[in-house]
Amino acid sequence: MAPPQSPSISSRSSQSLKDVIGDLDRDSYVALLSKLIGESKYVQNNPPDYVPKENLVARHVLDVLLPLSTTPNNGGGGGPLVVKHITNPNYPDRGNVIAEYPGTGDGAVSFVGMHMDVVPANPDQWEFDPFSLSVDGDKLQGRGTTDCLGHVALVTELMKRLGETKPTLKNSIYAVFICNEENGSVTGIGVDMLAEEGYLDELKAGPVYWIDVADKQPCIGSGGMITWHLKALGKLFHSGFPNKAINAMELNMEALKVIQTRFYSDVPPHPEEEKYKYATPSTMKPTQWTYPGGSVNQIPGECTISGDVRLTAFYSPTDIVKKLQAYVDDINANIEDLDTRGPVSKYVLPDEGLKGSVEITFDEEIIAGIACNLDSRGYQVLYEATKEVIGCVKPYADTGTLPLVRDLQDQGFDVQLTGYGINDVYHADNEYCLFSDMEQGFEVFVSIISKLEEDK
Repeated sequence: MAPPQSPSISSRSSQSLKDVIGDLDRDSYVALLSKLIGESKYVQNNPPDYVPKENLVARHVLDVLLPLSTTPNNGGGGGPLVVKHITNPNYPDRGNVIAEYPGTGDGAVSFVGMHMDVVPANPDQWEFDPFSLSVDGDKLQGRGTTDCLGHVALVTELMKRLGETKPTLKNSIYAVFICNEENGSVTGIGVDMLAEEGYLDELKAGPVYWIDVADKQPCIGSGGMITWHLKALGKLFHSGFPNKAINAMELNMEALKVIQTRFYSDVPPHPEEEKYKYATPSTMKPTQWTYPGGSVNQIPGECTISGDVRLTAFYSPTDIVKKLQAYVDDINANIEDLDTRGPVSKYVLPDEGLKGSVEITFDEEIIAGIACNLDSRGYQVLYEATKEVIGCVKPYADTGTLPLVRDLQDQGFDVQLTGYGINDVYHADNEYCLFSDMEQGFEVFVSIISKLEEDK
């Protein structure tokens, strides 16, 4: 049971709760963020080159929250927060943190998705050290400031202020800091484990705000992703005798043209995309080209084009995988009909009994997009709080991909997306966020909590 708290906020205005909790404290926030960015070198996530140790970040979150928690034998200081550090025993350096501010009722408001890993950074390409926080007025610079350690610090500060000021709330407030968002090569250690093992069950009692987007506006839709590899097999030969070769490069380019043409015919812009303000429809495009190497006077016998499909939330990635495989099967069955290039370009050598072919493979991680429920109270409150604090509301959707959020929605969670970093520097060099944006984010969170209290 939580210790005595201040008078109930539920019957008072959102300004009253803000009066109790206050604004985001710059000194406290920057001090915490500096510690988190100081760990960013060790939480880069791009196996096998970089395997993060998210517990290095988690320890700083725990240092702030445990003294305000009831957690026994682990630094607990008498409440009111309930703090759990949850780690898959097979990955002892890679943990998650769940902090709860208990309410008096059975409702919930949750802030989830603040991940403690980052994408890699090459210091040689940055104008400042990516692995230490530098402050330039309003700009807070370093790897993770926008994605997503700035949000880790922001929500930690929110839970800290709740623990210090102890307002009486009907809804329980949850914060879920996760590992392993930036790379899905390892499963069963992040939010997927937490959901499967029941740690998130109480969050279904209210909206779940996934805090890992940018620009201070509701993101109402994200994209699904399929990563593919199209390999062409031909016959290597001297380029002075092209009549004796099957040019794998030409074969692959022509095959990809057919596949893309069929994709865009079968996956046109969906009618719902306009409602959700998607920046682009679904796309399929190449992004990498590889071949075994050789002399410039050799016609290559094999090569691979890799790329991705980005889907709006209204198409099923598993259905698209089946379509892409069917396109490739048709090409191989009718290889003679594929367009050629020049008088001796061909994909069949009848005298040798050889035929070129293409094969497509897919990476294991296939992700579905999400279209948020625009009729839910969770979205309405986010819309109202954003308008109140930011001054305008411009919901948007794009085919950037957020792993795991669609899975949570499919499991019955009311997932809404927002965030307060800078979209232009996501996964980019010279990453930064603005303290003023994070300060407004803090105010939005307080407003959301207040408005949902007033519903009771």
